[in-house]
Amino acid sequence: MADKLKITDTSLRDAHQSLLATRMKTEDMLPIAEKMDAVGFHSLEVWGGATFDSCIRFLDEDPWERLRELRKRFKSTKLQMLLRGQNLVGYKHYPDDVVEEFVRRAVGNGIDILRIFDALNDVRNMLKAMEVGKREGAHIQATVSYTISPVHNIEHYVNKAQELKEAGADSICIKDMAGIITPTMAYKLVAQLKSEVGLPVQLHCHYTSGMASMSYLKAIEAGVDVVDTAISTLSMGTSQPPTESLVAALKETEHDTGLDLDLLSEIAAYFKKVRKNYGEFDVAANTVDTNVLLYQIPGGMISNFISQLSQQNSLDKLEDVLAEVPRVRKDFGYPPLVTPSSQIVGTQAVINVICGQRYQVVTNEVQDYMKGLYGQPPAPINEEVRKQIIGNEEPITGRPADLLEPQLEKAREEIGPYINKDEDLLTYILFPSVAKDFLKKRKGVS
Repeated sequence: MADKLKITDTSLRDAHQSLLATRMKTEDMLPIAEKMDAVGFHSLEVWGGATFDSCIRFLDEDPWERLRELRKRFKSTKLQMLLRGQNLVGYKHYPDDVVEEFVRRAVGNGIDILRIFDALNDVRNMLKAMEVGKREGAHIQATVSYTISPVHNIEHYVNKAQELKEAGADSICIKDMAGIITPTMAYKLVAQLKSEVGLPVQLHCHYTSGMASMSYLKAIEAGVDVVDTAISTLSMGTSQPPTESLVAALKETEHDTGLDLDLLSEIAAYFKKVRKNYGEFDVAANTVDTNVLLYQIPGGMISNFISQLSQQNSLDKLEDVLAEVPRVRKDFGYPPLVTPSSQIVGTQAVINVICGQRYQVVTNEVQDYMKGLYGQPPAPINEEVRKQIIGNEEPITGRPADLLEPQLEKAREEIGPYINKDEDLLTYILFPSVAKDFLKKRKGVS
């Protein structure tokens, strides 16, 4: 008898991050919490990713407060967050003292499961967060970011997962952020991870290419333990597959989830109403974008290109940019296109096309990337390109965070008067300029 499939619901994090520019307010989450708690999900993804930034930048909300309010209401379901390894919920590496304090506070305020990934799949950038999370009693879900390239094959992912297991992972997540894993690959990869690594496996897909539900079904046949879905009214497009469809498809099979479609239907009706409040940010006619299969570029990146090119009156160059991305990615050692490597590669591709000459102008982030400050790419970097960008400077080969000075005490001196609680210090370190305004406003200081 196979085990019933477990489901992680992403409606309160990745679904609205993907479809509504991460704009959903806490006040729209709390009224439905009790019903969501009653469903019997494996976990609810409610925090991390871009939600932290969005809370203080756009919503005038304290992300820590959101977590505490949700924790109060979810009495029986585990809460989960997405953590970018040494980047936490920001866009660069933070020192170990900051990682330690952040993970401690996240778990202390209610996170049960930490899904930890690194944009380059460089395990060294995940170790600190894993170690602290483990010590604090959280479930450590170590993650491999799925992509397609000459170096990314099943063996590559199995080796990474093995490394993560040795580092203390409790489960492995395959994170398919662009929605490009095929059903066949999902089957083979899950089967191999289950037999060779032996940890529970969770699959996270986006619906972008239209394959995700099919890939889930094949992964379920291969023995996947948990998959990520979103309630139907916040699903598909660049979000996750719809929960109810999967629940219905598995009914009365050996993988029956046991979840109640009537209850899910009530939750879907609630979010259908809520979604209407966010029309100005709503990207989805829930469409399928098969370009992602040609370019392996996540949907969010394509919309960024459109906005960057529009600002330069160069929208006619979109095709050129889409063709340039794979070339830049090859030069950069085939990083998976996920935050922040997607921004680094994408912005450089736009600059190369607009300037008409490759790497004549480069961003600071590209220079840091070439210096090894983001970590070790999956494949060797094109040395000619590296030389063009940083000359004869020797890239570092160690763990990037080893070069960073502790930051907590220094930050406390800078922002001390505006702090109400210890978590405010972390908010400031992660997003200094936005957080400073946010904290001053809260204190009533202009």
